[in-house]
Amino acid sequence: MAIQEVGSGDTRQKPIKLGGALVTLVEPHRGHEVTYNRWYERDHFYAGCMIGAWTISGARYVATRDHKAVRFPSDSPVVPDPTSGSYVALYWVLAGKFGEWMRWGTDQVNWLHANHRMFEHRDHVHTTMYRFRGEGHADPDGVPVELALDRGYPGLVMMIAEPAEGADAASVIAWATERTPMPADQVAAFIPVPLLADAPKDVPLTPESERVCLLWFCVADPLETWDDFIALGDTLASEGAGRVLFASPFVKTIPGTDTYTDKL
Repeated sequence: MAIQEVGSGDTRQKPIKLGGALVTLVEPHRGHEVTYNRWYERDHFYAGCMIGAWTISGARYVATRDHKAVRFPSDSPVVPDPTSGSYVALYWVLAGKFGEWMRWGTDQVNWLHANHRMFEHRDHVHTTMYRFRGEGHADPDGVPVELALDRGYPGLVMMIAEPAEGADAASVIAWATERTPMPADQVAAFIPVPLLADAPKDVPLTPESERVCLLWFCVADPLETWDDFIALGDTLASEGAGRVLFASPFVKTIPGTDTYTDKL
């Protein structure tokens, strides 16, 4: 029996299912890297998301100067400045509770603002809620997507793509999740959902679109195999499926340390 099919009792359905994610790409202001990192991991990571009901898990990744230097395309409409967006935080949300979680998260962060628990010396580069739409694995008996953040993958590739004219998000998702060979251990595919109207004003509102967020989880630093991801982007375009709007490698942060804060 494949791990992907293990359930409980008389069912083979997953007892815990991923419903969506919060993906937040942020850049600390110059000179505030250490204080930002400590504030985020010691306060906001928990107070802003993890303590809320229906949160499955969370993880943080970082892009150093070397990682940001290979981002593509150079004229990304998602991240116009390729040197910005050093930290990405990911939060998994339980299926069936996505709307409730969005409402709680908005109220909670507004409360944190009102109680002076936020950090002003940083900019949101891309902060969006996403609905989960599919997963692909190098090993069919591999790590379920619900456990991806707890697995602690050393590397992550964040890729945002849009379908070609006449295609749709579903075709891009199928293109990514059904690939063989897979350039990473697994990929999770999402479509964007606009933040609520009363979300904090320092977070730019992202309109609903046909864009797809692909999170590729890697067993090593993606820089080691970056050519594979460049080729992946070229293939998406050459096959007429769509185009990559943003792609960046990241490595896992080391909680409780200032590691990488001097390499942004």
